[in-house]
Amino acid sequence: MWRSASEGPKRIVPDGCVDLVVGDGVAFVAGPDTAAWSSVTSSGVVLRGVRFRPGSAAVVLGVAADELRDRRVPVAELWGWPTAERLLEGEVPPVRAVAERLADSPPPDAAVAALIARLDEGVARVADVSFGSGGSRPAGAAPVLPAAVSERRLRRRFVQAVGYGPATYLRVSRFQRAVALAPRVATLAALAAAAGYADQAHLSRECRALTGLTPRGYFR
Repeated sequence: MWRSASEGPKRIVPDGCVDLVVGDGVAFVAGPDTAAWSSVTSSGVVLRGVRFRPGSAAVVLGVAADELRDRRVPVAELWGWPTAERLLEGEVPPVRAVAERLADSPPPDAAVAALIARLDEGVARVADVSFGSGGSRPAGAAPVLPAAVSERRLRRRFVQAVGYGPATYLRVSRFQRAVALAPRVATLAALAAAAGYADQAHLSRECRALTGLTPRGYFR
């Protein structure tokens, strides 16, 4: 759960998550992003929301995450106007609206969750993660799936649960690792190395692509 008081436009950068957002007269779902966007609200407005961990939103929202990619979808389109009205009127907080659907929702895809965990560990490339059959695996690493599950099938399930493929998620995860490390690292070169980039130029390219800013502008 989160709460945000408006202080002007806010740059939202990709993080692999999906958010249910309520406030300023709107209730919507912010899908998984592949580029930055600006959240603009009226002065003094407070937004409240629920952030779904990567891979967990689709089963609760009732729609594949890739259908929400780079979109802001009104809650009324997903859950109907009565639920949207209750949220807008404050009759039910966002977290309760989510909780009401959890009991009837299937559990998150365990194989996708395992792959997300491996990508978050900081692998250099998707090929370093096992996909069961058809994928490569570092020596000694445990397989993500039984050999009977193909790489192609897992990738399809991953896209439906997360919103985009493992390669894009790896880029987003690596950048979020850089965001978390930035306050404790003195230079951009050191930040690039600590976050798992090939070099500072690699970090610079990804920062521009995901935020629209240079690393010095974004991490200042």
